[in-house]
Amino acid sequence: MEQKYLPLQIEEKWQKYWEKNKSFKVTEDPNREKYYLLEMFPYPSGKIHMGHVRNYTIGDVVARYKKMKGYNVLHPIGWDSFGMPAENAAIDHGVPPARWTNENIEAMKKQLKKMGFSYDWDRELSTCEPLYYKWEQLFFLWMYEKGLAYKKGASLNWCSKCRTVLANEQVEAGLCWRCGTEVEEEYMEQWFFRITRYVEELLEYCDRLPGWPERVLTMQRNWIGKSYGCEIVFPMADSDDVIKVFTTRQDTIFGATFMLIAAEHPLVMELAKGKPIENDVRDYIERVKKQDKMMRTSDYYEKEGIFLDAYCLNPVTEKKMPIYAANFVLADYGTGCVMAVPTHDQRDFEFARKYGLELIVVIDNPDKPLDAETMTEAYVDEGILINSGRFNGMENMKALESIAEYLESLGRGRKTVEYRLRDWGISRQRYWGAPIPITYCEKCGAVPVPEKDLPVILPRDVELTGEGGSPLAKIKSFVETSCPNCEGPARRETDTMDTFVESSWYFDRFCCPLFDEKPGLDKKALDYWMPVDQYIGGIEHAILHLLYSRFYTKMLRDFGIIGVDEPFTNLLTQGMVCKETVRCGQHGFLYPEQVKDGKCTQCGKDVQIGKTEKMSKSLKNVVDPDYLIKEYGADTARLFCLFAAPPEKDLEWSDQGVDGSFRFLNRVWRIIQEYLDDVRSLESFDGRGELNDELKNLRKKTHQTIKRVTHDIDPRFHFNTAISAVMELVNTLYQTARPPKNETRALSVVREAIEAIVILLHPIVPHITEELWETIGKTVKLSETPWPEFDETAAKEEEMTIVIQVNGKLRSRIRVSADEDGEIIKERARKDERVLQFIGGKTVVKEIYVPGKLVNIVVKG
Repeated sequence: MEQKYLPLQIEEKWQKYWEKNKSFKVTEDPNREKYYLLEMFPYPSGKIHMGHVRNYTIGDVVARYKKMKGYNVLHPIGWDSFGMPAENAAIDHGVPPARWTNENIEAMKKQLKKMGFSYDWDRELSTCEPLYYKWEQLFFLWMYEKGLAYKKGASLNWCSKCRTVLANEQVEAGLCWRCGTEVEEEYMEQWFFRITRYVEELLEYCDRLPGWPERVLTMQRNWIGKSYGCEIVFPMADSDDVIKVFTTRQDTIFGATFMLIAAEHPLVMELAKGKPIENDVRDYIERVKKQDKMMRTSDYYEKEGIFLDAYCLNPVTEKKMPIYAANFVLADYGTGCVMAVPTHDQRDFEFARKYGLELIVVIDNPDKPLDAETMTEAYVDEGILINSGRFNGMENMKALESIAEYLESLGRGRKTVEYRLRDWGISRQRYWGAPIPITYCEKCGAVPVPEKDLPVILPRDVELTGEGGSPLAKIKSFVETSCPNCEGPARRETDTMDTFVESSWYFDRFCCPLFDEKPGLDKKALDYWMPVDQYIGGIEHAILHLLYSRFYTKMLRDFGIIGVDEPFTNLLTQGMVCKETVRCGQHGFLYPEQVKDGKCTQCGKDVQIGKTEKMSKSLKNVVDPDYLIKEYGADTARLFCLFAAPPEKDLEWSDQGVDGSFRFLNRVWRIIQEYLDDVRSLESFDGRGELNDELKNLRKKTHQTIKRVTHDIDPRFHFNTAISAVMELVNTLYQTARPPKNETRALSVVREAIEAIVILLHPIVPHITEELWETIGKTVKLSETPWPEFDETAAKEEEMTIVIQVNGKLRSRIRVSADEDGEIIKERARKDERVLQFIGGKTVVKEIYVPGKLVNIVVKG
């Protein structure tokens, strides 16, 4: 064995072994219990970052642990390889997206392999390959046939220079993120998936996912946004037309004094048409369209509107209500129209004060009566109804049902349910995505591509300029085709699918990545592997990706392809990797390597240490995993990522922490080397024979550590405390007096401790542990070795600490025998000197003993 720990040599050796022997390749085995572990697959951006390292290390620990526990573990990896960055690279550098993507995949694959992750590389897939998206196109056709895929007009963010639709997150301060052009709203024909058909099931099953963080489930429920309320009809004052409004606050209907309509709503121009205000309204609409939707609805954004020179009638008071277009009302929520009750809604209150509109109090504060004239803000708490006709004197929340029934009796409303969730718009006017398998014929209209003609292949010889809309529309050989129905001339759909579509079923394809029969998914494999037992990824995907994946699973279930209702049984959302920022007054943010001894290497000036932020290229507070591996080895990188923080918490980077992790691995290396000649030929202690107190303590610590690490890894995922437990065992081994060479029983106890250290660390630091395992004479590789069982008797403490409370407050502690009788423990607690100070002269009402933990003495007087 090498005298010195040389991580790079060791890691290269074992990575080659695992690859050559396909150590992590799996197939379905009905005689073994499966475990499907999956981290969210990466976008091939070119290099992995520390967020990747942390995410995939967490998953790898669980995968290796479960394998050692006897499970048939599926742990695949692939590439979410369609998307905008590849197009941007083509535009900026003239590199074809396919080449850019595949080169990045190869580079990142090398980095992942250097980390020693236990992937079944035979299942690798890339979503930009026709063998993948062929089946996605098939699912589209099936959805189209069942009405789950459809095309309709919708208002969308539009960049006139790039001539493409932008997602909300691609609009920055009202400008296109790519070119800086002011973003407009355009009404365009787009393809949608009818996710709303599954809205109730998606909501209901949020209560059937106990393995998901409650935070994520809350975010999903809020996104679905189920609301019970009323649809109320407001007649127009001068016509037979009506405006319909959805509200959950029908208790305030008597206080509705004006009507607000989303600026983008078609009704706005209808009401303004032919009036002197028409041009002003049109200008107002264009101005609002350029405002960020999320900002418009925020509390602090200025409320703006324009009077449409029209009135409707309050359905219960018959009073005329002026109608305004407003910037803080959105067209895609409810009906796009809102009854404004300024005394009981803060945004309506600010709008009414700004435009001099009427305020009527209808919910009074029972403690301090309200006056509409002197109110400085809306009253939004519960109260008693006033100015509300027959409902005066009722508690407002208790009147909701009665008022809904009253509106129904008038024919002016009905109880209903509304959802925030809208159908999923999947059209993208971009090149690097999966083609939508639809053709357009002047005679036949929209015609689906026949299944036998799939895949519709995305052409690779495309020139990308960044301007002029979808590049596909300019490729004659792609666009021009024949109609599948009449064989006349037709043109292909040139929109491509949202990349969320690819990531909504990749976990299914991992179960059978080479299956090439319709429908591209092997039901037998899916029945064995699905659902994913443990899914790991960032909280940023808590809504869209997870919601779309749940929808897609239910859709495939209803087509008879898959037999599960939900794709992921358990979900872990890991925290971010953060690091302090460093800034130079002259050169701005600096990379770590641009700072030496507190000074900027470019100008020699002192640097300023800033806030600790999520690692990002823009802030330059990043650490290159390649550097870390080269300096310390992959095992140190893995150990630090797991030891520095629990997986669900943010990890704050620490160079000292990395050094400490490296030192610990060296300590493990040294102690085993020191004992190597003495224990190599021995077996671990078999539990027979007497041991002195020191060796008893070492054996007890060994089995306590096995017990604690097992419990910390599964199901808690508290890897940091598991590592801490092994560190304590290593310390105990260092502190144990070295037995003479001829005392084989004593040395067998040491051997047992060494084996435990190595095997318990294996899922965390697999390279060094495989090397040490082999060095101590083991012929079966650690990756094939079962997880150790602890001896309950050996792990049992001979003594335990009992906390003593008086009236629930900590007053003392005592040490007692681990098998001491409860009554004796209570007696000792009463006689404890410190306890007597608090119970002397008082009456003991009762004594509560919690076995192994505490005694609580309740006294009075």
